[in-house]
Amino acid sequence: MYDAVEHFEALYADTPAEFAFTATTPEALLAWQEAFRPRLQAALGLDNIAADLAGYHPWAEQVAGPEGAVDQGEYVRESWHLWVEPTVPLPFYLLRPKETRPHALPLVLTPHGHNHPHIYTGIAHTDEERDSMQAGERDIAVQAAQEGYLAIAPTTRAFGETRTEQDMTQNRVHSCRTQLMHDLLVGRTPIGDRVWDMSRLIDWAIETQNIDANRIAITGNSGGGTISLFAAACEPRISVAVPSSYFCTFTGSIGSIHHCDCNYVPGILRLGEMYDVAGLIAPRPFCAIAGQDDPIFPIEHVRRSYEQLMRIYTVAGAPERCKLFVGHEGHRYYKDGSWPFIRRHFGTDEL
Repeated sequence: MYDAVEHFEALYADTPAEFAFTATTPEALLAWQEAFRPRLQAALGLDNIAADLAGYHPWAEQVAGPEGAVDQGEYVRESWHLWVEPTVPLPFYLLRPKETRPHALPLVLTPHGHNHPHIYTGIAHTDEERDSMQAGERDIAVQAAQEGYLAIAPTTRAFGETRTEQDMTQNRVHSCRTQLMHDLLVGRTPIGDRVWDMSRLIDWAIETQNIDANRIAITGNSGGGTISLFAAACEPRISVAVPSSYFCTFTGSIGSIHHCDCNYVPGILRLGEMYDVAGLIAPRPFCAIAGQDDPIFPIEHVRRSYEQLMRIYTVAGAPERCKLFVGHEGHRYYKDGSWPFIRRHFGTDEL
C-alpha cells in the first residue's frame, strides 16, 4: 500500500543538494558562498524581479494627516508607502527615537509573520490582538525603538494593504496562496518578493535617513523569521540576523508539517538545506530564536540544523557569532534572545 510519509521521506533523502556545505577552509567557504548565493537568488525569482524592474527607482511618500506622524513618547511613529514596484505601494511604519544623538543610528528591520502589520508597532485593534502581542512579545519594532534604533516595520507582501480586494472584503489576514500562484506563473516566489522589499527599504533608508549603513539588523517572528533568514542570506548589507520561530530544517518543518503556501521555494532542497541557506550569512552575526514547545518548527530539528550551521561558522572562523536561544514556551518571539545579541554586535551596550 502507498504510504505518503514514507514516499516523501525517501524523496527528500534521495534528492541531491548541489550546495550542501563541504568546505574546510575560509577560502573554500567564500567560493561556496559566491557560487551558491546567485543560485538561491535565482530560485527565489530575484533575478527575474531585477530584470523586470531594471531602471526603476523606488520612491516613498509619507501618509498625509495626523496618522503620518504620531508622538508615542519615547519615539515618533511615522506611516509611509514605498513604491517597491510601479504597482506596489508597500506600507511601512518608521519608528524614530526622539532622543537625538550626534551619530547615525543603527537600523532594525522588523518583518512580521502571519498576523497584522500594526501589531509589531504596538497597535492592537482587538483584545485578541493585544493578548497575542503582549504574551508573545510581538511589538518588535517598539522594542527596537526603545533600544535607541531606527526601526522599520514593513507590511509583508500579501498582507495588510497588499492583500487582494476579495481577501480584504472577507477579512482574511493574508493573500499568500494567491501571491504564490501568480508569482509561479512569472518565475517569482513570495519569499523573493519579500526579500526584494527588504532590500528596497534598505536602499531608501541609506538614501534618506541618518543611519549607520554598517549596522543594519533584521529580526521577525515566524513568517518574519523566514524573511529575516532569506533576506540576510541574499543581502550582504544586513549585518546582524535574528530570525525567530523559523530556523529549523526544511524537511523537519515545512516538508512534514502543514505550513502556509508562501513558505515554498521550487527546488530548494536541490540547492541545500536551511542551514546551508543560513550559511550564506557567515561570518556575520546570526542568532536563531526558537520555542522549546514550538509545534511547527520542532526543537529537535532546530538543534540539528544549528549543529550543522555551527560547522559553517567554525570554518568561517567565527563560531562565537552563531547562537541559538531557546525560549521556554512555543511559537512566539523572545526578546531576551534578540536585543542582548544585537546590542553586542552593534556595539551599543553602552548606549
